[in-house]
Amino acid sequence: MTDFAATRAMFHLPPGIVYLDGNSLGPLPLKALERVNQTMRGEWGDMLITAWNRAGWIDMPRRIGDRIGALIGAEPGHVVMGDTLSIKVYQAVASALDLRPGRRVILSDTGNFPSDLYMAQGLAHTLANGCRLQTVAPEEVEEALDEEVAVLLLTEVDYRTGRRHDMAALTAAAHRKGILTVWDLAHSAGALPVDLAGAGADFAVGCTYKYLNSGPGGPAFIYVAPRHAEHARPALSGWLGHEAPFAFAPDYRPGPGIERMRVGTPPILQLAALDAALDIWDQVDMNALRKRAIALSEQLIDGVESACPELALASPRAAERRGSQVSFRFENGHAAMQACIAEGLIGDFRAPDIMRFGITPLYIDETDVARAIDILARVMREKLWQRPEHQTRAAVT
Repeated sequence: MTDFAATRAMFHLPPGIVYLDGNSLGPLPLKALERVNQTMRGEWGDMLITAWNRAGWIDMPRRIGDRIGALIGAEPGHVVMGDTLSIKVYQAVASALDLRPGRRVILSDTGNFPSDLYMAQGLAHTLANGCRLQTVAPEEVEEALDEEVAVLLLTEVDYRTGRRHDMAALTAAAHRKGILTVWDLAHSAGALPVDLAGAGADFAVGCTYKYLNSGPGGPAFIYVAPRHAEHARPALSGWLGHEAPFAFAPDYRPGPGIERMRVGTPPILQLAALDAALDIWDQVDMNALRKRAIALSEQLIDGVESACPELALASPRAAERRGSQVSFRFENGHAAMQACIAEGLIGDFRAPDIMRFGITPLYIDETDVARAIDILARVMREKLWQRPEHQTRAAVT
């Protein structure tokens, strides 16, 4: 049984704030302060460059990859950390295309995160071999699967609405057509139970600064299924993905298995913060987390629909069809979210009209949700979103 009061105490939560934006940037785990300080002073400071060996820096991408692998149902030794999510998307899609010569279509959906689509478009342009990205409505993905498709690239949980794809069903449907799958777990890892091995996924990628609380700019991860690990050819042939990086050979030879998916020097300070954050997950049962997230989501939906008729539910109403966020549509959503933030409720806005709230039971409880409902109701009732100071858009929304 997960003790959510205990996990809440493990985070720095500013007083007076209801934080429902952990689906965009997770709050600071208290142990991360201690761990990063130790890494800086005791390792970087005292060990200098010898820390790559003495402190095990060089092995952190694999070791921490296995910790995340345990949360996403991956086989041990098949997840590695490093670089950004966009880079990992590029790697995964390129490797999948290479494993399906003769096919030229990357299939995705119109609700996918734009960066994933940009990476696919850029890769297709670079290959210049007739490869192209095709997008269809989320509900039309399965019927669009055919023998021309090489790769199915999907984000399991839609970043705007929280709509959730059925990973197992779509992976099985893709495999029946000889298609490889790449799953983006940016809004899944740490938010809900994931079973990559059970679903038969081929590749998966994800970031760690959302539900996994690694901090802004935290490193991404990539998963390659065991059946592909020794055959996948990395499009980005980085030094640390080489079979023997410190032999300094002039020609690239891919490292064994998941090691070949390493590219650049790993971000040690961010990995240290992530390692500390993952200590919290050692005490968390993902099924209990999911059950509580659904209960808190239902509380938010019921309360907002009762108190704020101006807001229309954008997320699926059925709990099993959404991730760990709740989104509402409102034509003045950006200004309304700024008003909420000014009143102590932090969510975020996604164009054109989405007010988005992350439900993270590790540090959010029923009292927080009740207060969020009260703030939203006041913003709507008193039309606080009409104030001039809420009309300006900052660089980050």
